[in-house]
Amino acid sequence: MVEKAEGAFRTIGELSAELKLPQHILRYWESKFPQLKPMTRAGSRRYYRAEDVTLVKRINMLLNHEGYTVKGVQKLLNARGAPVTDGVVAPPSAPSDNVSGLIAIRDRLARAIAEDDVAARV
Repeated sequence: MVEKAEGAFRTIGELSAELKLPQHILRYWESKFPQLKPMTRAGSRRYYRAEDVTLVKRINMLLNHEGYTVKGVQKLLNARGAPVTDGVVAPPSAPSDNVSGLIAIRDRLARAIAEDDVAARV
């Protein structure tokens, strides 16, 4: 296979092969992530620009390696002011006041689970 230049357009087949993902997954992601808009030509042939490729790689990383759900990635990509690193939307870092709120939620969930365990034994 001939290597393409870094900024060259990729077809859905090339991107699919590069990421080892089926083409239908890439088409599905297009329906779920409005930020992902590859160019289309005659016959609905898709051409992914460099920024599309970067976004697909980020979505793939979040979904398949970091454990995010589709809804979680949608929220992340739609987050106002979400930081962009090398053309990739990065997860926003949690401010310290959010961390204490998350800890409180975790503690409430732990108590609720413990109460459910006690109720289940009765």
